[in-house]
Amino acid sequence: MKKNMGSTDKMIRVLIAALIAVLYYTEIISGTVAIVLMVLGIIFLLTSLVSFCPLYKPFGFNTCAVKKEKE
Repeated sequence: MKKNMGSTDKMIRVLIAALIAVLYYTEIISGTVAIVLMVLGIIFLLTSLVSFCPLYKPFGFNTCAVKKEKE
């Protein structure tokens, strides 16, 4: 699995996941919306940890910095 997420992308996902968790634990969000957002937050955390987003692959997205090869 080739990495396709850059550090900025990973940081944004972690911050969004943290925000969802705070909203849930302060009971600002609840019910079905809370469950859906918590699942999304968990997915964001997991994809950030492995630096790979499966949805980027079919669309050809890559936010990972490309290293230039020496000539």
